[in-house]
Amino acid sequence: MRTIWFLLQKEFLQIFRNRGMLPIIIIMPFIQLVILSNAATFDVKQVPLHLQDRDRSTLSEKLVKRFTASDYFRLTGYSFSDRESIGELLRRNADLVLVIPHDFERDLTTTGHAKVQLMINAEDGFSAGVIQAYASEIIGTFNREELPKSGVNATVQAPPEIGIISSGWYNPELEYTHYMVPGILVILVTLIGLFLSGMNVVREREIGTIDQINVTPIKRYQFITGKLLPLWIIGLAEMSIGLLIARLLFHVPMLGSYWLIYLVSAIYMLVVLGMGLFISTITETQQQAMFVAWFFMVIFTLMSGLFTAIESMPHWAQTMTLLNPVRHFVDIMRRVMLKGSGLMEIRAQLLWLIGYAVVMVTLAVNRYRKVAV
Repeated sequence: MRTIWFLLQKEFLQIFRNRGMLPIIIIMPFIQLVILSNAATFDVKQVPLHLQDRDRSTLSEKLVKRFTASDYFRLTGYSFSDRESIGELLRRNADLVLVIPHDFERDLTTTGHAKVQLMINAEDGFSAGVIQAYASEIIGTFNREELPKSGVNATVQAPPEIGIISSGWYNPELEYTHYMVPGILVILVTLIGLFLSGMNVVREREIGTIDQINVTPIKRYQFITGKLLPLWIIGLAEMSIGLLIARLLFHVPMLGSYWLIYLVSAIYMLVVLGMGLFISTITETQQQAMFVAWFFMVIFTLMSGLFTAIESMPHWAQTMTLLNPVRHFVDIMRRVMLKGSGLMEIRAQLLWLIGYAVVMVTLAVNRYRKVAV
């Protein structure tokens, strides 16, 4: 135990004396958490709206006010021709053109039916779908609330309708930051653990201290413990501060147990640190370790379900994500924080992480033996 204690003191001194490492540990994660959580969102607000109101009637004016009164649309201009409207779409001055034809009010009051045209910039298919959903909801609300006031139902027998009232579970206000912050927190903890541990052994090899350690009677488990435990503690501290920021700054709910989060985080950090330590034993320089760690980090992030739903990936890609530890931890964080899931609900993902932890730490230990010989 005394040997491990002295190793821990050495590791902490090396970490906090390294001026290049301190910003990575302290400053970078929190700046990224704040910026990415606000920037990485699929919420669509203040959509630039271009208007063609050819009817210029009372009902058309009320419909336009429905659009401009919401936070989703921002009126940017008017025109009376398709050519001008399409030009606004091409110049990206508008993402939606609302065309209200002639005789819009007359058709509504006499027949109960009228048409409006929505021209949407669909370069981004996801945003276009959201814009269409917003516009359809506003037009539907207009039909239900404004048309009876205009006396349409008095002259036209409206067909029966099936009303739909939606309610979102686990994120009732549909705040996208509540969905993104847990996943981004996982990515930041992974970055810190993977890069710090990945440069650990190779840095000592570059400055020559690894040779001094190898000639001592230190055992492999003592060396690995001394290398992993300080970074493991730092990783859990980063997770704690990240959870605090998520709660205080972004108001992300915690419906589950903090103890469960820390249990899974402790296991996950062993996965990341074991992988980083393994990378540091198979590379010769810190630059090589950085490139290898970044290679895996990009793949893990893109196939984690953070930005793209795993269900929308091809079947072969969905199968590959089962080998991605980041995917499992992102899933666990969202389930526990937003759904209040317990240990039984996440047991499958937890077993994957435990298996990964055993494999990566074993590889790191065995690889160090080869380096030490």
